[in-house]
Amino acid sequence: MHVPDGFINAPVSAVTGVVAAGAVAVSLKGARRELNERTAPLAGLVAAFIFAVQMLNFPVAAGTSGHLLGGALAAILVGPYTGVLCISVVLLMQGILFADGGLTALGVNVLDMGVVTTVVAYALFRGLLGVLPRTRRSVTAASFVAALVSVPAAACAFTLIYWIGGTTDIPIGKVFTAMVGVHVLIGLGEALITALTVGAVVAVRPDLVHGAQGLAAPLKLRVDGELVDAPAPEREPAPAAHRPTRGLWVTGLVTALVLAGFVSFYASANPDGLEKVATDKGIDKEAKEHAAKDSPLADYGVKDVSNARLSGGLAGIIGVGATLVAGSGAFYVVSRRRRTQDEAGTRTEEKV
Repeated sequence: MHVPDGFINAPVSAVTGVVAAGAVAVSLKGARRELNERTAPLAGLVAAFIFAVQMLNFPVAAGTSGHLLGGALAAILVGPYTGVLCISVVLLMQGILFADGGLTALGVNVLDMGVVTTVVAYALFRGLLGVLPRTRRSVTAASFVAALVSVPAAACAFTLIYWIGGTTDIPIGKVFTAMVGVHVLIGLGEALITALTVGAVVAVRPDLVHGAQGLAAPLKLRVDGELVDAPAPEREPAPAAHRPTRGLWVTGLVTALVLAGFVSFYASANPDGLEKVATDKGIDKEAKEHAAKDSPLADYGVKDVSNARLSGGLAGIIGVGATLVAGSGAFYVVSRRRRTQDEAGTRTEEKV
């Protein structure tokens, strides 16, 4: 659903840019409460993983494909504020390096694909967990529903922005019907990917899933037909804060590299939902060439590498690496600022 330059007029693009910048600023502040030096690299990995999975377009209807937006996945794994930052990093890398999503439309994309999907998904996710049994299965089920709803919500947000600042005169009702219709189907793919990923992480390291915090229930045993708390183990497991994360980090990175460097070659070549609607309804009449069209990585291929499989694979691997470095660096700085603030607060309390 990457909006290119020219779909939305300059004034509205500027306003959405300001709103998106404000949302990122709020998220930077909020992420200090979600991140620490242990989880910052994992947040960078989430951004890199989302970049990789977004390369895997899947068919959803005749001549149309879809791809992960990632807002729900990021919010559930690392928190809503950090989730907005993850998607923003991905969109920035895609726009600058790969000419995917307009640079003047960056604010539109961050607001639509980052803020809307994350806020809608996480609010629905938390609401569902409030009524479902407090189990890991509930986390997975809630992530499925939240991701499913977040995609047509983003389609509605784009329709609203287009209604206010679209550069072509297309009846808004037709745009709304087409956008929501195809993105409900794309939402099913988003929901499946999100639920599978969240379920896999929850199964091995629930302590690292932001949305699963506080859900651990004591183990129950059935004795004489009644459920009782199981006795505590003789040897307590290591506190979650001290359990190593290297294994999960390496597994996630290898998975992202394989998806971007190899599996992406087999992704659907059909236009995604927004591209298809734009072509069918004439929204793309005023589309502009991307400012980074001459990038050596434009269109997810390495310039001067003639072999399509090799070119796309190298581009994907470079993208995963760039997103990982940019995201991890940014999140590490945020986590350090939290640590600095905590240390300053501790010194103040000691003086008092």
